[in-house]
Amino acid sequence: MKKKIFVLLLALITTSAHADFSTRAKSAFLIDYDSGAEIVAKDADTLMPPSSMIKLMTLAVLFDEIRAGNLTMDDRLPVSENADYNNPLWYPASKICLVAGQTISVRDAILGLIVLSGGDASVVVAEKLAGSESAFTELMQKKAREIGMRQSTFGNASGLPNPNNLMTSRELAILAKHIISDYPDLYPLFSTKRFKFSEYQSDWCREWGRTHTMNYNKLLFTMSGADGLKTGHTEDGGYGMVASAKIGGRRLIGVINGFNGKNHDALAAEMKKLLEYGYSNTINHTFYNPGDSIVDIPVWYGRQDSVSATVAKPFVVTVPKSDGMTGLRVVARYNNPASAPVMAGDQVGEIIATRNGTEIARAPLIAQNTVKKTQFFGRVIKNIRVIFGLD
Repeated sequence: MKKKIFVLLLALITTSAHADFSTRAKSAFLIDYDSGAEIVAKDADTLMPPSSMIKLMTLAVLFDEIRAGNLTMDDRLPVSENADYNNPLWYPASKICLVAGQTISVRDAILGLIVLSGGDASVVVAEKLAGSESAFTELMQKKAREIGMRQSTFGNASGLPNPNNLMTSRELAILAKHIISDYPDLYPLFSTKRFKFSEYQSDWCREWGRTHTMNYNKLLFTMSGADGLKTGHTEDGGYGMVASAKIGGRRLIGVINGFNGKNHDALAAEMKKLLEYGYSNTINHTFYNPGDSIVDIPVWYGRQDSVSATVAKPFVVTVPKSDGMTGLRVVARYNNPASAPVMAGDQVGEIIATRNGTEIARAPLIAQNTVKKTQFFGRVIKNIRVIFGLD
């Protein structure tokens, strides 16, 4: 058995330069959702305080509990003294304005986290799911590693300054992609522009709530197609945002952190510039869709001589508009032959796209059909044919 590489596409290499994206943010990262291609990467692997963007991980852990059936959107969560608005911790911080002893629905906790960036709601969620906020950070850490976030660490569920709250822009994009793809029924909540909490328990909170209903993510109001996700801000760390937009069927995910702008409006303008750069300067090419027969792979000891390989989801490549397909090479790599039995859906190889020698996309090749193993006498005949050079 040997590894075989089958060239599916080879384009001539001619390149033309295009302008790099410029930003005052300390870190910026932009990827195409379908291809995973990096369009912009500025200090994308530098660990930085994520501020309230950390609440995306708080929500991801909560979403897992909902998906598992352990919680419903109408379940009620108790509010402890730790989440009470009278706790000095919440005086300068974003909050829903909760009072110890009341309860809040899961739905309101989610919307409070997304729209109002409620740090108090993050504590409510943490204490419900893990007993304490410190124990909840262990769940956050475990979740991060499960989805490929290798560097991020967590000191609390709210994003308030803590030396253990550290994330990279690349890993924030990984988290955003996970939320979009794995919770399709819950992700639309991130496009909620306004949330008016209706269960305030004090006159002060009721008055405060009259002017605190609008999403901090101002991109939702200024860019068509923008539908999430989360902003953050601390005095020391500046402004940050994880955002996504879908225009013309194409989704991009952008991350900005360490932006020293004036306010959330300036942050939204910077993110809009980043996303528009991606749409203006790059384009997607879909090479294969599920069900397309990409390559026939010989099968050793199979009842059929070969198995047809396809992809589980569209194989998309992102390239600069200025260069088009130039410098592009797409290959299928697989074991030749594959060993029977091969079941439909089994991974039988990979499809890889490179541009000017740099990998830009990779996806598994899967078997379209099942190829069972031959019976004993069939294998004997196969061996005889190989010995006499008939195969």
